Formats: sequence, C-alpha cells, structure tokens
Amino acid sequence: MDRIALEKMLQAGNDNAMLQYTLGLICFKQKDYRAAAEHLKQALGRDDSHSASWKIYARTLAALERREEAKDAYEKGISIAESKGDVQAAKEMKVFLRRLK
Repeated sequence: MDRIALEKMLQAGNDNAMLQYTLGLICFKQKDYRAAAEHLKQALGRDDSHSASWKIYARTLAALERREEAKDAYEKGISIAESKGDVQAAKEMKVFLRRLK
C-alpha cells in the first residue's frame, strides 16, 4: 500500500496501531522523519508492546537528532523485545543503541 491510501484509511476512521506503524515506517523510508515520529508515537500509544514500532521510532528520533529520546526509546524497545522473546529485534536495537552512544 502507498502512503496516500493509508492516510485515507486513517482519515476514514480506521485508526489502529498497525496502520500508524505502517505509516510511520513508510514516512521513515521517505525520510519524512517528523511525520514518521508522530505516526510511530501514535502506534506506541495504542500498543506499547510492539517491538518493531520501538525500533523504528528510536531510529526516527535519532534521525531527528533527538539523541536522548532515541536512547530511551531503544532501551524501552530492547526491554519489551526481550520480554516477548523477540531476540532479533532486541539484537538490532542493541546495535543501533551502541552506534548512537
């Protein structure tokens, strides 16, 4: 799906964590980091146990040069990923966190 179609779904009231995450990911890939951060923040507000949202949210904050917020997001995401057994996401976030430090 493309960004415009997803934004139309959001405007039509189909707001949920997965839609917000997908929009955030698309915006991140398009380097629209401000929009990505907002969508991912909304996604996490609806489901803060989604480790993929934490990973992209932290990367987005780092791209916006909001380093301390990015570190916090990585740490929260790592904790959540490990508690869910999402080993790969936890590993990736640890690598990004080390690079950020």
